[in-house]
Amino acid sequence: MIAELPDAIVREIVARALAEDVGSGDITTLATVDEAARSQAEIVAKEKGLIAGLSVARATFRALDPEVSFQADSSDGQRVIEGQAVASLAGRTRAILTAERVALNFLQRMSGIATLTARYVSAVEGTKARICDTRKTAPGLRVLDKYAVRMGGGWNHRTGLFDGVLVKDNHIRVAGGIAEAVKRARASSHHLVRIEVEAQSLQQVEEAIAAGVDVIMLDNFQPADMARAVELIGGRCEVEASGGITLETVRTVAECGVDYISVGALTHSAPALDLSLEITDE
Repeated sequence: MIAELPDAIVREIVARALAEDVGSGDITTLATVDEAARSQAEIVAKEKGLIAGLSVARATFRALDPEVSFQADSSDGQRVIEGQAVASLAGRTRAILTAERVALNFLQRMSGIATLTARYVSAVEGTKARICDTRKTAPGLRVLDKYAVRMGGGWNHRTGLFDGVLVKDNHIRVAGGIAEAVKRARASSHHLVRIEVEAQSLQQVEEAIAAGVDVIMLDNFQPADMARAVELIGGRCEVEASGGITLETVRTVAECGVDYISVGALTHSAPALDLSLEITDE
């Protein structure tokens, strides 16, 4: 679970983003702003939502001005309203203006993911289902995307291909069936690795149960079949639902009795939260 962001990884991600945006120099700011100029600024929410990524925004400004003052006026996971100050900063004007867009890109994306995740979590309140992310993240930004999901009250699925076995349809097809795929996966994995199998029919659910898997993923099941699958499984393993689940359908899915609901939209389709940076010098 990604509940905090490692400083070294954040610095690496920020450095790549700044290199992409700034290149050989911010020619507009260099031309219009005196080198000695200093400013104060605020990051302001333009709509309501949840904030995530303040430490990443701070690291972005400090990459260009290590002495910049960055005061968070909210915290990750906190709800904000339109017009609310999210953070205030002071430092070299050139650094603030050059880092502005990259810092806001991180903060807006992560806050958007947290906000959408919180809506899904709220929709299943009162059920046992946990809302989980997937590997459908922005390449190179997975640690940020998954952290934002946690800030919205969601849970992380696999971090990558290295930390959990998930036998999907193509694995099953190539291996020659669920039983053989699970047998091979179990033989090559250590005892702490859980084995999950994607099932696309009730017959495959029965095969996965017989194979003794730890988790069965019900992929694109209709609610009636999903409820029947949960009944068939009868607590012998955990159950995950996946496939095209929306805010309008997630409650129905949760009420089928599944343990987890994975939603790719949390990270691949969350709208950015509208934030802006405003120079506040008088």
